Order: sequence, then C-alpha cells, then structure tokens
Amino acid sequence: MSEPLAGNLRGRRSNAFSRSAAIFATILSKTWPGGTDMTGSRVWLITGTSSGLGRAMAEAAAEAGDLVVATARRPETLDDLVARFPDRVVAMRLDVTDRPAIEPLVTEVLARHGRIDVLVNNAGHGYLAAVEETGDSDMRRLFELHVFGPAALTRAVLPGMRARRKGAIVQMSSVAADFPLPAFGVYGASKAALEGMSETLAAEVGPLGITVMIAQPGGFRTKFCGETLPTHKSLPDYAGTVDVMQQMAKEADGNQAGDPAAAARAILSALSGDRPPLRLPLGSDAVGMLRGALSTRLAEIEEWEAVARSTDYADVDASLVAGKVLS
Repeated sequence: MSEPLAGNLRGRRSNAFSRSAAIFATILSKTWPGGTDMTGSRVWLITGTSSGLGRAMAEAAAEAGDLVVATARRPETLDDLVARFPDRVVAMRLDVTDRPAIEPLVTEVLARHGRIDVLVNNAGHGYLAAVEETGDSDMRRLFELHVFGPAALTRAVLPGMRARRKGAIVQMSSVAADFPLPAFGVYGASKAALEGMSETLAAEVGPLGITVMIAQPGGFRTKFCGETLPTHKSLPDYAGTVDVMQQMAKEADGNQAGDPAAAARAILSALSGDRPPLRLPLGSDAVGMLRGALSTRLAEIEEWEAVARSTDYADVDASLVAGKVLS
C-alpha cells in the first residue's frame, strides 16, 4: 500500500473515531445531565431543595456550572428548577427520615455519575414549643430529620470521598444550636447534636482531604416561620417566654434580613477558598447572636474557673494535662 493511500486511510479512521466519540458523549449527556465526566465541575447532592436555603443552594451550584442532584420528598416541586437547568439539575425523591432509601439513592448517583463531590445535608423544618411540652414523638422526629438522616447520608458518601481523598460535606445547622431562645429548645438541641457530630467528623476526615463545614444561618426569608411552622399552645407559666417567641417568629415571617440566594453564594465561595471554615455564620443577626453567646460562655468559665480547677487531684499539674488534651 502506497504511503499516500495509507495516510488517507489513517485520516479516515481518525475522523470516524472522532465522530463515534462525539456520538457516544452525546448519548451519555442525554442519559445523565452533564455526561459522566464534568471536567472542572462538581457533583452536588443536596437534600431538601423544594424551597428555602436548599433551593437557593441548588440554583447557585447549577448557575456555577456544576451538576446538582436535588432531592425532595415530592420531586415534582422541582419541575421548574429542572426546566431552568435541564442539563445541570436532576430531581430525585428522598425523605431523609427513610433511612433504607438513602443507600440506594447514593448508589444510583455514583453508578450514573461516578462520584459525589459535595453533600449538603439541608433537609429540615422548624419547631417551636416549650421543652416541657414537647413529647417524645415530636423530639424523635426532629432528631431523625436533623441528626440521624444526615448521619446516614454522610456514611453513604464517605467511602467514595475517602477513596478520592477529596470531597466536602456541608451541614446546615442553625444559630439556635449555640444561642438558646425560649421555644427553640428541642429544635436547637437537634442542631447542636448535628454540630457536635460534625466537628468530630471534621477532625477525623480532614487529614484525608475531606472538608466539613457547618453553616449557621440566622433569620432568612424562607418558609421556616410560615404557616406550616409547628407550634404548641403553651401553659400559662410560659406566656411571657415561649408564647412571646412564637408570636415574634410568626411576625418575622417574610421580613427577615437574610437573603437565601446570598447565603448560597457565601457557602459556594467559602468552599472554593483555600481554608474553608469549620463554622460559617450566615446573616448579621447570626454573627451578633453567636458573639454574644460565646462572650457569655467565656465570662462564665472565667467566673467559675477556680471552682472548676479545684476538682483536680492535688498532685496533678493542670498545665501539663491541658497540653496533652490539646496536643
């Protein structure tokens, strides 16, 4: 075979291969939005995206060019989001309190796309009632939603993140975890449990290249304080505390200072930085409340420091003990 003819054949084969590759890529992109290789982009799994901060997070990630697996108990509520970003958003059904459904969902996402770069545990709802008047069933529902569900999702995505030595987990907490207010006791307790678990998780997986970030929003214009907010009529003794806070929450609905879209952008920006924070307060009110709570806690520690130290054995060098704990 002459060299010109061989070169012509090689050229035809190369063109045919290029056309086949293009067709294959097109098939993949139609099978799963974004194809199977979103080079330079991230794959997000976000829970509770039907409204509020979850919806804002899904929109911000899609606008940034990433692929978003957006979950909700009723995925049809995401039809408009999918229509807006047909190549970037996939809606899937998930109730995070249905733990047997979590592993299959994560497995399906990994099978179709190969990885999950960012998990956002956002699904949740408010609850305002006195601690005394909160029954076991209501308390368990909140902890299933705010603690056990996120824990199960975290366990499901970590093997893949560990294998890649890369990934991020965003836990949507609340300023109520650190700033106690009447009526927010059980809600805040569930978020505090999430934060305690997440802070330890950060220490465990940080050396493996995995980021854990706790978002602490204050008041945002979401449906948190809307008509669906669960409340209980209080005993007369709580009229000046719990009842007042419930009324304040309802009156604040639609007038909160926080902008969900701005919060979502802040989270994306923090994750993209060289040193993402462990805790990210969101909103001017959150900053003020958290500063106040930490100042009060520090002042109390200093006031009772002598009593606290008096409980050590007499022959113990306190400075050496502290050094071992913190090292």
